[in-house]
Amino acid sequence: MAAHLSEKENYLRMINGQIPEYVPYYEAGKWSCGVSALRPAPSPDGSYVNHFGVEYVGVEVVGGASLPKPGVFILEDIRKWRDVIKRPAIVDQIDWAATAKKDLENRDPELLRIGSGCLVGGYFQPLVSYMGFENALIACLEEPDEVKALLDFLLQINLELIPKYLHYYKPDIFSFGDDIAHERSTFISEDVFQDIFEPVWRATVAPAKEAGLPAHHHNCGKFEAFVPYIVDMGFNAWEPAQSANDVMGIKQKYAGKFAVETGVFTREIQALPEATEESIRAEVRRFMDLYAPGGGYAFIGSVSGPPGDELTAQRNKWLRDEYEQNKFKYYT
Repeated sequence: MAAHLSEKENYLRMINGQIPEYVPYYEAGKWSCGVSALRPAPSPDGSYVNHFGVEYVGVEVVGGASLPKPGVFILEDIRKWRDVIKRPAIVDQIDWAATAKKDLENRDPELLRIGSGCLVGGYFQPLVSYMGFENALIACLEEPDEVKALLDFLLQINLELIPKYLHYYKPDIFSFGDDIAHERSTFISEDVFQDIFEPVWRATVAPAKEAGLPAHHHNCGKFEAFVPYIVDMGFNAWEPAQSANDVMGIKQKYAGKFAVETGVFTREIQALPEATEESIRAEVRRFMDLYAPGGGYAFIGSVSGPPGDELTAQRNKWLRDEYEQNKFKYYT
């Protein structure tokens, strides 16, 4: 019996526009290959302070993930960003060869490597973390030139780091995300996106595309209005393509060029009349039956809950098991 493609080989086939052997399962946490020196280690409760002085805390309802501490902002006036947002010392202190060796020495070489090497993952979200959501949006409207100057400052740091990351870590895929939407719409208009954020996104992914790498984009919410832009930038896949979007329309429009990654999340589980084992398994089959045919698709799914919650863990086991039982049935 012939051996199957590894998860790495199979996923790379999909993201490069080919039909995979079986439906890939996108696993950001398992495949993430970042620069440890650029990510302060959180305490057991999820709290830490990043290299710009933003305080983060663990949030139980999202599985203990760290988010900026509510109500605590380091920048009140965008016009004064130069007094507050400084070049972190770590940028000039990294021993790239030694850091890469440490980060990679215990890593399974068969695992996919996906990462960016960026100091800031995104640009909208860092702006919000500095100023707060409302003030960041107001700054985009009232002082767009100052916002662009700040984001260019961040971009230039990223553009110093990315080539070094590509050289020392040799990722299989470049990853970049910037949550800029909620479940009904994007947080900003298309005009603001084109003026402020599209240029820095494009410049950030450019070194990876020039190096010949496929690129992966993360954005939650109803993000479909900006999908044409990320396709034009050279991104090859997007997750989580949540149900608020016309996922099938996007998949069909960009067939062979751009992949969607979607599946069962907490919201789908909450929408079920009864989240029984069979109803959860049926949701997995529904997503795979809908999107897997024709390729250009990876299953992605997880249910969030309090850390250590047994029911959450059981639901995630059902999700993964049902995927495993069905992943080979779509391609020959």
